[in-house]
Amino acid sequence: MPPATTRSTQTKAETRLSRPVQIAEAIKDWVVDQGLQAGDRLPGEADLIERFGMSKGTIREAMRILEAQGLIKTRTGPGGGSFVHEVSRQRAKALLGNFFYFKNLTVGDIYQLRLALEPELSASLAGKLGEDILQELEANIAVYSESAKTLEEEREQHVASLRFHAILAEQSDNPLLSFVIDFMVNLLTDLTVYRRLYSPPNAVLWQEGRDHQQRLVSALRTGNADEARAIMTDHMKTAWTLMHRQEVEMLKRFISE
Repeated sequence: MPPATTRSTQTKAETRLSRPVQIAEAIKDWVVDQGLQAGDRLPGEADLIERFGMSKGTIREAMRILEAQGLIKTRTGPGGGSFVHEVSRQRAKALLGNFFYFKNLTVGDIYQLRLALEPELSASLAGKLGEDILQELEANIAVYSESAKTLEEEREQHVASLRFHAILAEQSDNPLLSFVIDFMVNLLTDLTVYRRLYSPPNAVLWQEGRDHQQRLVSALRTGNADEARAIMTDHMKTAWTLMHRQEVEMLKRFISE
């Protein structure tokens, strides 16, 4: 019995995949076709061998691949077996982050995408956020209401100011937009910390960022979508310029050392 697939043809890229990887993909397709949800039990090993026409070793390796990806979870003992597992947001960000680990991303790479997406996110949320969320955003801004006095405070304020954008991303009705923006915030946070882009302290970056965010909350509260979009656009452009300068300073320090 040939391996099950939802595609009528295979691309050249697919034919180069190892057999266990191909079967792992076929199992994922089958799960979607069957409408299985997180927590649903997968067929046993013997059933999978018959269904996909592969050896025990290939099926086991395919299942190990899916488990490593976080897409299935195996339990032993009474009532055990393999079950469909929903990948958590944190795990998905970690796995995707691993892909970009050796890509040598720059501030510009991240801000190019942020500039395209975050103004539209802000416009879409204008007038739609509850007072509890607006107050959460204001409380986040309060963490960096005054300029940092130490380098450690500077680092903490950078991280907190990026958290503001993660809070906004969580409010989107579009799960893809929400995830992408949250992931970019996570990337930029990591890049800021391990490249020490918070050093030397930049009072202009702090003040401009805080002021933009305060004005944005006001526009979100009054429901002015055009103003929210314009404020976030200016926020992203300003931050991009200032963070690029921080990146240049970091490279100068690296070369001198």
